[in-house]
Amino acid sequence: MKKFYKSVSVEAADTGHIITLDGRLVKTPGKAMLVMPTRALADAVAQEWESQGEKIDPDTMHQTRLANTAIDRVAPRHDDVATEVAAFGGSDLLCYRVSEPVELVDAHARVWNPYLDWAKQAYGIALKTTVGIMPVRQAPEVLEVFLRHVRGHDAFELTGLHAFTSGFGSLILAMAYMEGFSPLEAVWQASILDAIHQEEAWGVDEEAQEKRARLRDEMMVTATFISHLRNK
Repeated sequence: MKKFYKSVSVEAADTGHIITLDGRLVKTPGKAMLVMPTRALADAVAQEWESQGEKIDPDTMHQTRLANTAIDRVAPRHDDVATEVAAFGGSDLLCYRVSEPVELVDAHARVWNPYLDWAKQAYGIALKTTVGIMPVRQAPEVLEVFLRHVRGHDAFELTGLHAFTSGFGSLILAMAYMEGFSPLEAVWQASILDAIHQEEAWGVDEEAQEKRARLRDEMMVTATFISHLRNK
């Protein structure tokens, strides 16, 4: 799409912060008003619109995309999305261990156990672990704690939590980052522990590496989105 505006502004409104292009309100693809809950996020979105060249490239507008998702897709289905995210806790990556090789057994315990210990301390829940890929059934009260916690996020933070949970393959890792227990890089490395071990044992799969690099970039974009939400 050809760029059709000259000026971009951020204005305060009763419901948050709005973006205007040549004085006209920006709307989401779903035709809702693009209202940001914080000035920091509004400034970031405005900067993406400001930095466009002769043509608008949506692929460069990461914060705008996440904001659109929060407004158009998550807000109208908040409870459904929360239920979907919380369900990851029933089959969390950190609960599935191996019996061999010993190096990976030790790595799982060293890297993953602290996150399970944190969840127990922070939320009063103890997740069951298993060896192999057969499903382990978590206690109903554990799943209820997950659901109650996830539902407590507004549409914007839930958008970020959904992205993290899908990207890490773990609700516990996503929550650990969102709650400030562990920095992004440590959480990311924990999420790819098995993949790294496979590469060290069998060699590098370039296609898998490229896919993982794209996913890491997306996690960094999401982390920036969350930081803008929390920068009042």
